[in-house]
Amino acid sequence: MYFCAFQIVKQLALIDLNFIDRFKTEGKLKKSYKNAKLSYLRRIRWAVSAFYFGMGLCFATWASRIPDIKMTLHLSDADLGTILFALPVGQLMMMPFSGKLVTRFGSHRIGVFSLIMYAFCLSNMGLATTSWQLALGLFLFGLFGNMNNIAINTQGVYTEKLYKKTIMASFHGVWSFAGFTGALIGLAMLSLDLAPYHHFLIVGLIVITLIAFNYKFLIKAKRTPVTVEKKKLFAKPDSALIWLGVIGFGCMASEGIMFDWSGIYFKDVVKAPGPLIILGYTSFMIMMASGRFLGDGLILRFGRKKVIQTSGLLISTGLFTAVAFPYLIPSTLGFMLVGLGVSTIVPTLYSLAGKNPTVPPGEALTIVSSVSFLGFLMGPPVIGYIAELMGLRFSFAFIGVFGVLIALMVSRIKAIQ
Repeated sequence: MYFCAFQIVKQLALIDLNFIDRFKTEGKLKKSYKNAKLSYLRRIRWAVSAFYFGMGLCFATWASRIPDIKMTLHLSDADLGTILFALPVGQLMMMPFSGKLVTRFGSHRIGVFSLIMYAFCLSNMGLATTSWQLALGLFLFGLFGNMNNIAINTQGVYTEKLYKKTIMASFHGVWSFAGFTGALIGLAMLSLDLAPYHHFLIVGLIVITLIAFNYKFLIKAKRTPVTVEKKKLFAKPDSALIWLGVIGFGCMASEGIMFDWSGIYFKDVVKAPGPLIILGYTSFMIMMASGRFLGDGLILRFGRKKVIQTSGLLISTGLFTAVAFPYLIPSTLGFMLVGLGVSTIVPTLYSLAGKNPTVPPGEALTIVSSVSFLGFLMGPPVIGYIAELMGLRFSFAFIGVFGVLIALMVSRIKAIQ
């Protein structure tokens, strides 16, 4: 899979993925925002954080009930893997349009609309009684998820401009914290033996409440078109960016299977009792959130290369531990190591891409993030097919090799220092 992915990456990297910049516009903040008091800026930051939290809570809520839905619909591992493809298909279908919608109607409007629809799609997935209904729900979930992702990250960029310092990492930390919160809520719902629909409906109402109390504080920016010089569709890629993308692919593939398959692993392999099925996912999210809040300090002290190498080894160690000792405590500890391992890799890669000396930051980030995202999209469905043929333990061990490959590749990339 890694070799095939690299071949895809090589071809994909030949395409100028920054073609979307032709539709971009540059936002101008009103003077009232720039001259606002610190207390009001903090309220804006809280509002934007609330939308990040709502987005993360919806996704974590879905992930926490995958084992139940799989059992209710009597899906095999291969069946689930096929259905899971619907979510990334929805995301990919929306990618060319999300930026245009944000430009046309404003990130504050699209952010509110898309998060409401995201929560609505979540609640309705709990009503699915057939495979095609679940697939349709996941498609729409992915579609509005991508729209919301673009809109809310645009709000994050505006807020960062107001603060005149880097605060984007804290927003993504809030998203991770929402994942942890969603896992805890899922654990509580399982212990109460609540059906997925009622669980999803409660979370949807929580998200709507967050929107109601915070939408007025989203930034309303005046946007003016920017003329961007047309570029050739095919362009020679920077080799360093290709390798950064491949490393990101391995990391996000590992992250993706933890979101979609950790609950299944604890249910079918670990044989965790009742509510403890979600323990693996919860432990993963705790460590991923913690690692993101602590990552900047670790990089400052030990350097990017050592941190990424160690992170790759943590991913492998965690997955191999869960495979070799498929029991409750060892598997929980293993998933915690995986969470810590994936927490800092992608943010560090994005930082390095933005500092590439030969490629403009926007283009470099587009290439690396797009290639990395392939891992998140391809990993979970492929694991379903491997699990059907070889078993779930073998498929987790297969992904565990990615961490070792990450550590080896990092030592050969000069861009990572």
